[in-house]
Amino acid sequence: MTGLDIEKDQIIEMACIITDSDLNILAEGPNLIIKQPTELLEGMSDWCKEHHGKSGLTQAVQDSKISLEQAEYEFLSFVRQHTPPGQCPLAGNSVHADKRFLDKYMPQFMYHLHYRIIDVSTIKELSRPV
Repeated sequence: MTGLDIEKDQIIEMACIITDSDLNILAEGPNLIIKQPTELLEGMSDWCKEHHGKSGLTQAVQDSKISLEQAEYEFLSFVRQHTPPGQCPLAGNSVHADKRFLDKYMPQFMYHLHYRIIDVSTIKELSRPV
């Protein structure tokens, strides 16, 4: 994302894998870079500018031809092929922010998923020694 402000920031990269309950990978989905306006990229925080710039993501966003709507369609098509409606949770590391952006910008994709999320960063925190 270009930042964490749901009102002004946007999704710029997205990837998806389908796993079973033992986290064995069943299918690897698209990994897409989403085109965003130059003004949005110029308005990113210093942290995002530095990290996305060093990784090449900023340039990849500028070069991308994939719209947000096209990305939603591709991800929705992928999850529909591999999961029944309403049964697959969104899972990942610190996915609460991701969920907020996906709810706002990719509602059809999110409608297909289960309403629950699995945030693996919670598991990491719970397993740390006290």
